[in-house]
Amino acid sequence: MSEPSRFHRGHTDDLMSFLAAGPSPYHAVANTAERLEKAGFRQVAETDAWDGTKGGRYVLRGGAIVAWYVPEGAEPHTPFRIVGAHTDSPNLRVKPLPDTGAHGWRQVAVEIYGGPLMNSWLDRDLGLAGRLTLRDGSTRLVNVDRPLLRVPQLAIHLDRSVSAEGLKLDKQRHMQPVWGLGDDIRDGDLIAFLEEAAGLSAGEVTGWDLMTHSVEAPAYLGRDQELVAGPRMDNLLSVHAGAVALAAVATGPDAAGLPYIPVLAAFDHEENGSQSDTGADGPLLGNVLERSVFARGGSYEDRARAFAGTVCVSSDTGHAVHPNYAERHDPTHHPRVDGGPILKVNVNNRYATDGSGRAVFAAACEKAGVPFQSFVSNNSMPCGTTIGPITAARHGIRTVDIGVAILSMHSARELCGAKDPYLLANALVAFLEG
Repeated sequence: MSEPSRFHRGHTDDLMSFLAAGPSPYHAVANTAERLEKAGFRQVAETDAWDGTKGGRYVLRGGAIVAWYVPEGAEPHTPFRIVGAHTDSPNLRVKPLPDTGAHGWRQVAVEIYGGPLMNSWLDRDLGLAGRLTLRDGSTRLVNVDRPLLRVPQLAIHLDRSVSAEGLKLDKQRHMQPVWGLGDDIRDGDLIAFLEEAAGLSAGEVTGWDLMTHSVEAPAYLGRDQELVAGPRMDNLLSVHAGAVALAAVATGPDAAGLPYIPVLAAFDHEENGSQSDTGADGPLLGNVLERSVFARGGSYEDRARAFAGTVCVSSDTGHAVHPNYAERHDPTHHPRVDGGPILKVNVNNRYATDGSGRAVFAAACEKAGVPFQSFVSNNSMPCGTTIGPITAARHGIRTVDIGVAILSMHSARELCGAKDPYLLANALVAFLEG
């Protein structure tokens, strides 16, 4: 990760490939694991006994991954440096009884996941991806990455009020996509289609976690291609930067002498509260960290010492100042794209950053030669939140909230600066190195 202040097109190209390859959290963690494998990491099963020897390891659970690198000579009480992120994005998810339709249209019944900008899913070519669970309990990823579904918008001729009153969408009535023609709606048609797409025999699938995605590829945008448009930047941009940083630290020349154990924790279900066995409010991260301590011969005392010295950077996208809505931002805090990572602050703990956390991140950015910006919400606007406060409260770990400033957050297609992803990755390298 040399020359951190200079735009590195290769990093952003790689991010765009990562976004395209991650239409669901399950695909995103599989892609992350594959990248870490190339850096020498190996998967460990939660049901197996772990050893504490030197090297990189990772745990997969559903749409979440926790990876860590144990340097040579790490003590049981060696603290961790954690990059936290999330793998899920707002979208439309398939219901348990998906086959529906009316008036000669075949449709798929979907449920709204998280808080998407629903209008951004209208009149857009959509694919379908996710996880299929088979009769024997195994799982299979599926990705129909071609125009398969579409949520057609009502023509203005049939809704003249939209010009004066704006678009009003009912989540139940207006967001069900079409995927064909026919009056003969048969239960099991969609899953049978996906079984064939996944190379499975008819009737093998007994469970599914499926979601829509835009099939339009990520792309550079602008006169000088200084912007990137693409799906799921919130928050695969951070997952990608964290994976790149962890691999760089674990394979770097100073890996043997790291004073901390670097960790990447990418959780699912952030967009609906993180309360699941793969969410940040679940036990996954704490279990992995504790087992790592105990595998190195540690005691509860060692665990307490390690956690007391641990710092987590919760990396999630944030809001760049919008040129058409600048009044919605705090008047003295206007983060700009390509201005470097943003440090998120909220005194009511919607973000976990405090003064000591700011100092840790400022030191990392200084070491990396990366500029950073500060973000606070307008006092008259409600503030969002992240996995940061959850991580801090659940594990007693000092946490700081950061991210990349973007536009169109929660749209089917978001927008960021082409330099910022690389700047974030370099800052995370410096943070993990300590």
